[in-house]
Amino acid sequence: MESLADRTAHELSGMLAAGEVSAVELTKDALGVIERTNKALNSFLTVSDVQAMSAAKAVDEARARGEKLGPMAGIPVAVKDVLVTKGVTTTAGSRILEGFVPPYDATAVQRLRQAGAIIVGKTNMDEFAMGSSNENSGFGAVHHPWDLSRVPGGSSGGSAAAVAAGQAVAALGTDTGGSIRLPAAFCGLVAIKPTYGRVSRYGLIAFASSLDQVGPMTRDVTDAATLLEAISGHDPADATSLEDPADFTTGLDRGIKGLRVGIVKELFTEGMEPEVAAAVRRGIDQLVSLGAQVEECSLPSFKYALAAYHVIAPAEASSNLARFDGVRYGLRSPDARDVTEMMMRSREEGFGDEVKRRIMVGTYALSAGYYDAYYDKAQRVRTVVIRELEAAYENFDVLVGPTAPCVAFKLGDRVNDPVAMYLADIATIPMSLAGIPAITVPIGLADGLPVGLQIFGPHFSEAQILRAAFALEQSAGFDSRPRRDFAHSAAPQAKPGQP
Repeated sequence: MESLADRTAHELSGMLAAGEVSAVELTKDALGVIERTNKALNSFLTVSDVQAMSAAKAVDEARARGEKLGPMAGIPVAVKDVLVTKGVTTTAGSRILEGFVPPYDATAVQRLRQAGAIIVGKTNMDEFAMGSSNENSGFGAVHHPWDLSRVPGGSSGGSAAAVAAGQAVAALGTDTGGSIRLPAAFCGLVAIKPTYGRVSRYGLIAFASSLDQVGPMTRDVTDAATLLEAISGHDPADATSLEDPADFTTGLDRGIKGLRVGIVKELFTEGMEPEVAAAVRRGIDQLVSLGAQVEECSLPSFKYALAAYHVIAPAEASSNLARFDGVRYGLRSPDARDVTEMMMRSREEGFGDEVKRRIMVGTYALSAGYYDAYYDKAQRVRTVVIRELEAAYENFDVLVGPTAPCVAFKLGDRVNDPVAMYLADIATIPMSLAGIPAITVPIGLADGLPVGLQIFGPHFSEAQILRAAFALEQSAGFDSRPRRDFAHSAAPQAKPGQP
């Protein structure tokens, strides 16, 4: 059964402005879908129903007074549980933060509220954003809304599942090595990772500080542009925040005639599913039909990006997660004999296996005698990736390739094989290492599941890649939605306390 929240934000904004629906009605509808389907999907960890209804009522009252409203006024939006929210439980998908209620909002969340968005709750995720399948959550795996036996992708799998299932109109995710783009591709959504520094990281619980970015997950490109514009901008609380102005909605429909597009051959990796490759190639053919000038190009360093990432990201994680020691933050194990045992037991009980694995890898890579052999070499690879991309953009306006080498895989298929799991991100990691913007657009189905095509450009080229994505979206006409007969069909999952 279709809900109001199945529509795009710009469609609903028109309905709200015309008085065809109220923010309260729209919010009730979204909360109703969450109530009916969350047992099956486990996409939400916390549902902020009281806060959401209060905010929706305030929007309706402001509209009735004739006040000027923000671009997302009255639109139900979900927020990944790695972004802190004032008065609402925030766990980063980890038992070590179970019950933590922040006293302030992340800047991206604050800007969402200023834009008038109604935050309906916090979505499930791989613990501390470490994962590609959302099976690493301390509160149970998220299920794919197209097929409950499959993963939705990670680490922002809860946000992707929520939007695909009509539990929210849009969502915020975070992307460290592909954690916005991969789940969006798996679930048939549009999602964009912005230029590093475009969106403030203040209030984002850090995994890898030189890589983490906040971005939108939506049903279409117009919504992605609107939401990204709303949360972008300089923030004095974040030293890496950029001053560059954000206007992504103007000129979306200008077309791409004459746009120079490079197909990165290294992204079509060995072992890529043939139907996925064929769908991506069809998407590229559509770019040609729209007037783009398309040629193949080679970026040899992309072959080494995955290995470099899995040194750099764990190294930063080992530093960032040191604060969760049972004293300053997080769960504190009782009955320890001394402080050392208390810290050890708190981390042993609070962290999941993947988090422990990455902390150990990162600590090893940074240790005396191994820093030069691993971390320094990984950073050198990162520099080569950046330089090769810069050289490519002298000949091309944007580059394209698949978002993932496969469609959503079965739950449990890769849990015991970390290398196979990490390979799911092979097409998204180079852009994260370089800090450049990248967007994924659904362009068809393979084996009955969504396939995403990725478009990426130089720093600050969000407007350009959004324009290319919009043209492709209009041409592809992808409008498939998951089935809706899964309500209450899965066993309840453990959840932290709700506000």
